[in-house]
Amino acid sequence: MSYVNNLRTFVRAHELGSMSAAGRDLRISAAVASSRIGELEKHLGVRLFHRTTRSLKPTEQGKVFYAGATRVLDAIVDAESEIGEITKTPRGSIFIAAPLGLGKKLVAPSIPAFKEKYPELNIRLRLSDRKIDVAGEGLDLALVLGELSDSNMRVRHIRDFDRVLCASPGYIERHGKPAHGNELLERDHQCLLLRYPGASEFFWNLLVDGKTKRFNVAGPLESDDGDVLTGWALAGCGIVNKPRFEVDEQLASGELVEVAGETPPTPTPLSCVYPHKRLQDPKARLFMDHIVESCAKLLD
Repeated sequence: MSYVNNLRTFVRAHELGSMSAAGRDLRISAAVASSRIGELEKHLGVRLFHRTTRSLKPTEQGKVFYAGATRVLDAIVDAESEIGEITKTPRGSIFIAAPLGLGKKLVAPSIPAFKEKYPELNIRLRLSDRKIDVAGEGLDLALVLGELSDSNMRVRHIRDFDRVLCASPGYIERHGKPAHGNELLERDHQCLLLRYPGASEFFWNLLVDGKTKRFNVAGPLESDDGDVLTGWALAGCGIVNKPRFEVDEQLASGELVEVAGETPPTPTPLSCVYPHKRLQDPKARLFMDHIVESCAKLLD
């Protein structure tokens, strides 16, 4: 398998533009990644990358070899998948990404049952609220909470989640309890914002008289971590816009209180995004089916 591992390392270095990033992605050291690519270059008799201390760029030969290497790796995945279909014992690894709150509350708790059912599968789960590049990061699938931008990915809609605007009793005591989205702007309320490169939540979409209306809210605190925003809301720093399932416990205990109930946020779709391939890996289909079933059990 050493040649296959060398191919995988080369492909990830090409896609990520960094030897150290490829090493982290494959859970090997940068030195091992460099050594594997060096073995490929020696075998092929050409340089695959132009290396400097600050950049890693493919040579013309590297660009050509990348196209062929990806076809080889895809063929291996397809062959392994077909064997799994025949034996009914899927094996290998599934690389998955999910948002933090959703991942901690719904995805991660569902994985032990999936692993018990399919013991030959390895699960690699990454949790982050940032925008995910499924193809560029070598993921088999990503769970996305929110509206999707146009892409060449395949999409499976799972369900819609209600959202809620909420704040702590302490914040409400100091600033008042808004009943309508207009008050978020008119009374200069402090809104806690989820922001990261490519984020769409520079505004909140609220339902006004049954129609979606955009509110360009603002506030002094923002983060790329949804759990941080929840913590700030609990500390009385402002109003947060969250999927209801993420703050159910705090709402039930009274630690957070729903506000602007006359104009609730529009529901958020949960989708599974995965690369378009000639044959979709059965492992990915199995995991998607499992997530749909788990969501139904935990939330309905």
